[in-house]
Amino acid sequence: MKFHACHGVLAHEKEAGNTFLVTVAMDLDTKKAGVTDRLEDTLNYQLVYDAIEKEMNIPSELIEHVAQRIMDRLMQEFSQIRAISLTLSKLNPPLGGDVEKVSIVLHNAR
Repeated sequence: MKFHACHGVLAHEKEAGNTFLVTVAMDLDTKKAGVTDRLEDTLNYQLVYDAIEKEMNIPSELIEHVAQRIMDRLMQEFSQIRAISLTLSKLNPPLGGDVEKVSIVLHNAR
């Protein structure tokens, strides 16, 4: 998922924002949905996206903070998730050199 958001410590990051990528891998039981082909028998990924988007719209200084908020929200709102791996990357961070991205990776399990 790609978002434009205003996360960062520097003033221009807070004003102009930057591009962020969020990658989520979730462990959940999909057996029933695999048989029934019904959305209500699995996790609705649109709801997951909506939850992530809401957290990305809340400015923070650190990507670690944003990633933890996203992780906590997903684990709280979606009981179907047994385990999750989340990567949050800031593209072209202002580090004074040619840096593609910086990333934080979090894991959680019930």
